[in-house]
Amino acid sequence: MNYRSFFNNKDLIVSEVGFGVWSVATKWWGVTEEKLSISLLQHAFDMGINFFDTADIYGNGYGEEILAKAFPSSRDKKIYATKFGYDIYSNKGERKGHTEMPQKFTGKDIEFSCEQSLKRLKTDYIDIYQLHNPRMDFINNDDVLETLDKLQRQGKIRSFGMALGPDIGWLDEGLDSMNHSPETLQIIYNLLEQEPSKSLFKKAKETNTSLIARVPHASGIMDGSFTKDKVYSKDDHRSHRRQKWMEAGLDARDDFEFLFKDNGRTIGQAAILFPLSEKNICTVLPNFTSHEEIEEYTKVSEVPPFTEEEIEKIENLWNEKHVSSLAQPFSNTKTKPTPS
Repeated sequence: MNYRSFFNNKDLIVSEVGFGVWSVATKWWGVTEEKLSISLLQHAFDMGINFFDTADIYGNGYGEEILAKAFPSSRDKKIYATKFGYDIYSNKGERKGHTEMPQKFTGKDIEFSCEQSLKRLKTDYIDIYQLHNPRMDFINNDDVLETLDKLQRQGKIRSFGMALGPDIGWLDEGLDSMNHSPETLQIIYNLLEQEPSKSLFKKAKETNTSLIARVPHASGIMDGSFTKDKVYSKDDHRSHRRQKWMEAGLDARDDFEFLFKDNGRTIGQAAILFPLSEKNICTVLPNFTSHEEIEEYTKVSEVPPFTEEEIEKIENLWNEKHVSSLAQPFSNTKTKPTPS
């Protein structure tokens, strides 16, 4: 496993492949047994993964509790990132579908949420505390920023970040986020969804912002598991994808075959190498649901990195063909205001 340090905190050294805990803390990816979830987390650590990204809303706290169950010791050898902002305390019970819960970002709410996360994680500090899918009214909120600064001074968090979402888009939100010196900015970035995240890279370099990329396999297209005949159940998070877009993704996958055919890389490894080819991206979060995926994806450091020629060919294919065929409506604060 290769490791990269976050730019503004060299003490935060993370594995290039991280673990997005939502795949084992929710029922959206088919992992429903706690024994398997814990086994996957522990196997990932054994394979060199030290970065675990979770959120208080995953399973209404379970996404944090399961880390404490999987790792009752050696806290100093792991980097924990969690998220806050959704009001899981006034809205108890299992979420229905993939709709967003109401959000609360007052200073008082943030401090309370932080204390609860610390208890569930069974730790006295959080490495990266992320605003979860914040809109403009929270990104540019003095109360939020002052509270995060206070938590840092108290030693309860080592740094803060912003996790953009919940879906594709949020360009202006990302640009504004970087005005406030977050340690990290979490984005969606993969071979089939290059914009708008690509438009954030210049400012990330200017502001020394470290990026975390999620969904590298584009909901199964870029790990080889999705075919035209594949139908995801309504409980599966990938079912929200439009069929037409998924089919266009299969066409793009064929064009990108040169990245994973007869060169020592699997399709899943090539998908992870793509975001890692961007210098400001420090770690990538695949969705792990099996031990076999962990074995495959953690060996990405052992396969040939992309050449300059391959990166140029990707760029040409994207600009000349797939930027239009894979176009999606982008979300933002106006189209999806703060849920209340």
